[in-house]
Amino acid sequence: MNSPARGRIADSSPASAGSTEPAGAGAVPDDPAYVAAYRAFAAMRNLVLGSDDRRREVADATGLSFSRSRALRRLARKPMRMTELAAEMATDKPYTTLIVDDLERRGLVVRTVSPQDRRAKVVSVTDAGREMADLATRILSRPPTALREALSVEELAVLEQLLSKIEIR
Repeated sequence: MNSPARGRIADSSPASAGSTEPAGAGAVPDDPAYVAAYRAFAAMRNLVLGSDDRRREVADATGLSFSRSRALRRLARKPMRMTELAAEMATDKPYTTLIVDDLERRGLVVRTVSPQDRRAKVVSVTDAGREMADLATRILSRPPTALREALSVEELAVLEQLLSKIEIR
């Protein structure tokens, strides 16, 4: 990659997938650790989001929009109240209701009265919903083709070791 220019990262590779500066952040600090971390993150972001169109593949395989399959995958982990699902998905309650209405019409989820609060509804997946969620998860969990083709088994082991050192909070 190109070396950083003062105050920003110069990267003209097609893998940069957009701006080489953090969104809305102005100039990148001259800190070499920051520059290296920024470039590594840009490469990981491009690998995961830019190499294979997984969202489209999930939508094509399930017949659901990606947001609907996302809701279904969350509900497959555990039944949730509508307010919990809206919070998990970072969507407003009316939009979450539209999503759940559609999933319910398709026979993928059911709503039941919450045993803790009879005013609230709990949404859970049906067997068909679990199968659909599992299909979406399999597609999204498959390693990107570029990753499998570009690195040897040994290099992948090193990459795994390096990434496992990063604690996600």
